[in-house]
Amino acid sequence: MCKNILLIIFFVFSNQLFSQEVVIDSIIDDLSLNISDTIPIVSSSEVVIMDEDFFMPQLNRNRRIWVYLPKGYKSSNENYPVLYMHDGQNLFRDSSSFAGEWHVDESMDEIVDNGGKPSIVIGIDNGGEYRIDELTPFTNKEYGGGQGSKYVDFIVNTLKPHIDSTYRTKRDRDNTAIMGSSLGGLISFYGILKYKNVFSKAGVLSPSFWFSDRMFFIPQNRPEYEIKIYLLAGDDESDNMVSDIIKMEKSLIKNKYPSSSFHIKIIKGGKHNEKLWSSNFTNAYMWLMK
Repeated sequence: MCKNILLIIFFVFSNQLFSQEVVIDSIIDDLSLNISDTIPIVSSSEVVIMDEDFFMPQLNRNRRIWVYLPKGYKSSNENYPVLYMHDGQNLFRDSSSFAGEWHVDESMDEIVDNGGKPSIVIGIDNGGEYRIDELTPFTNKEYGGGQGSKYVDFIVNTLKPHIDSTYRTKRDRDNTAIMGSSLGGLISFYGILKYKNVFSKAGVLSPSFWFSDRMFFIPQNRPEYEIKIYLLAGDDESDNMVSDIIKMEKSLIKNKYPSSSFHIKIIKGGKHNEKLWSSNFTNAYMWLMK
C-alpha cells in the first residue's frame, strides 16, 4: 500500500515537472520567433578578389581585380551603382598596399550606415613596372608612358561588361563612376572625357597633370552629357600641384563647363600620400553621388 502511494506521488510530481518544461520550452520558442521577427538581419559588406589574373586583351597582360560588395548585397535583389578605382592593392588591405591603404571598405560601410548611397567598388591593381605606361594617355620625354587610352578601353570594353554580367549592377552612365589618385587621378580625368557616354562621375585626387601639357586641352572635348568631376589637391604636395589644378579649372571654364559640373577642394597641409586620399575619399564620393 505504502509502495503504491509513493508511485502515485512520483507520477504526479513528474507530470508537473514535465508540464513546466513544456511551458518553458514554449516560451523560449515564442521568444525566438519574436526576436527573429522584430530584429532585421543586416548583411555585412564583403571584399573579394574576383580574379588574380584577369586578362587585359587591349594590353596583353593580366591583372588582379578586387570587388567590394556593399552591406545588404547578399540579402537583397537590389542593383547597385559601380565605382571603378585604380591602384587596387592600396584600397582595401594594408598587407597589399604600397604605403598604407585607403580603407575604402570601412569608409563605404560608414557611408551606408549613415544613410548614404551604397555602391559596388571595383579595384584594379596597378601593373607595377607598367603603372606609368597604363595610367598616362600621353607620353613624357623623361618617363615614357602613353598606354592610358588602351587601359581605359580595357575598363570600358572588357572589365565593365564582365562586372555587369557577374554582379547586380546599374549599368547606365548615371550610375558608373571612376576615381583615382596621382596618375590614377590623371587617367580618371582622361577616362570620363574619353568615355563620357559611359562615365558620369570622376574623382580626380592629386592628379599628375604635370605629366603632359596635352591634358589641359582635353576639356575642349566638351561632353554633351552632364558630368561631375571632384578635383582635390593638398597645398603641400609639390610646387605645381595646386597651380595645375587652378590651370585645369580655367580650362574647364573656358570651354563652358557649368560650375555645377566640377568641384575643387584644396587641403591645407595635405601631402601626396594615402593619408590624404583616404581621409578625403568619403567627401569626394558623397559629392559625386548626391
